[in-house]
Amino acid sequence: MSAEDSTVVSLGPAAKPEMVRLVSVDLIGGGTREVVEASAEEREALARRMRILAIHALTCRFDLRRDVGDAIEASGFLSARVKQTCVVSLESFESDISEAFSIRFVPAGTESDGLDLDAPDEIGYEGGVVDLGEATSEQLALALDPFPRKPGAEFSAPTPGGDEGAFAALSKLLPS
Repeated sequence: MSAEDSTVVSLGPAAKPEMVRLVSVDLIGGGTREVVEASAEEREALARRMRILAIHALTCRFDLRRDVGDAIEASGFLSARVKQTCVVSLESFESDISEAFSIRFVPAGTESDGLDLDAPDEIGYEGGVVDLGEATSEQLALALDPFPRKPGAEFSAPTPGGDEGAFAALSKLLPS
């Protein structure tokens, strides 16, 4: 699958993040709370990146605390109001997202190679700062339903023996 086929477009190394909220690691102690709220311009840019119609609201709370070495443990809560296109009816609809999460910021290059599914995701940081803006963007991307369905929308498969489609009409033109 190419990047163009993906629901969420990842940032390349030269791309500028839509939302930046830098926090110095030196200022994080035993319990630091930070709240990220996206501006209208940031929400519009993120909606383009996420390939959704709109993000009407986006707030993320981070509870940060120092861990072993230079690692930062973060637990938080993301809330958003988004507008998406239903994969069944192709109608637009709005939905609320409320998602608790746990992540870990570690110095770049020290991310674990393990596939422990119970361990929090790790995000590398450089220069003694963590970017809570990009972390918020990533949490939103993870929380979005890749196949959004408008409430009440139901897929109904074609019934056998019913309308056989365009090829049935064409087959009648063939000689018997």
